[in-house]
Amino acid sequence: MVSVYFRTMHLLSRGQVCYNEAMKTIKEDIENGSIKRLYLLYGEEAYLKRQYRDKLKNALVAEGDTMNLSCFEGKDVNVRQLIDQSETLPFFQERRVILVEGCGFFKNANEELTEYLPQIPETTCIIFVEDEVDKRSKAYKAVTRIGRAVDFSRPDEKTLIRWLEKRVIKENKTISRTALECFIGIAGADMESMDHEMEKLLCYTMDKQEITLQDIQDICVGQTENHIFQMVDAISARDQAKALTLYYELLELKEPPMRILFLIARQFRNLLLIKSMSMKGYPKDAIAKNAGIPVFAVSKNLSQAKAFSPDQLKQMISDCAQAEEDVKLGRLNDSLAVELLIVPFST
Repeated sequence: MVSVYFRTMHLLSRGQVCYNEAMKTIKEDIENGSIKRLYLLYGEEAYLKRQYRDKLKNALVAEGDTMNLSCFEGKDVNVRQLIDQSETLPFFQERRVILVEGCGFFKNANEELTEYLPQIPETTCIIFVEDEVDKRSKAYKAVTRIGRAVDFSRPDEKTLIRWLEKRVIKENKTISRTALECFIGIAGADMESMDHEMEKLLCYTMDKQEITLQDIQDICVGQTENHIFQMVDAISARDQAKALTLYYELLELKEPPMRILFLIARQFRNLLLIKSMSMKGYPKDAIAKNAGIPVFAVSKNLSQAKAFSPDQLKQMISDCAQAEEDVKLGRLNDSLAVELLIVPFST
């Protein structure tokens, strides 16, 4: 059985917790009946945000209770209407719940809402769900004073392994750390995709106690992005046969050649950015943020980038752009254009 040591992350500031503490604090709020007037769930990990959004909503509002639940979504939220709903007393319930998703109020200031937040009545709970926030904003600071701001950033590899291990143990099964690392490599860094792939894996091994590497390879198809990463790995190793095999597999999965071309070009752009930032001495967290990848994936990308010089990567990006132009102008068939790129790249 894999053994993983879990480091609990500290509180970031008053009222703000990282996602490793989110389950504990939100669960305690619900169990103790100490619900805050304000919750701000933000960050890149959509799966976790959705989980905790639903925990709060389901604890406070009965299913189908449209009288005490108001939902707002998008950038065009009517602030006056939101405030009016907040000021309305709940109907035969302790609290009225207002769910606001993707409004952008914590990145682009809204003075009317910011001034109102401290005045939210005790009979109302507002749950904001956002991708990005400005921690310097008055609205964000208001939440940390009177509610909870929970950062659902992408988890590191150790935390993912611990989460997956719990899923496996719950089903009375075992899995090695090597197998778990392989699973993460195939399923990608998105927890929703991992959850889906793990469910398939558990069903596939229903009559077995141990989940093996072979089981993972047999049932977990992985994401297109992972195929692209493996393809670039094969290109960096000058393994033309493997690179082409991965390309043909993507075509068999009905992946459009132009999307494959786009993802190949994006990976080369990421490698150029990662290599450049690493050469300038940037830390891994800064590289991860700029490249839009998890921190634990930086090392793997750096290893891949070592196989290419900056000039080679720039030329590959240019060749991808030329291939796209050739297809759009009718000079080449799309599937052939991508194949003709892979061959010289991997020679």
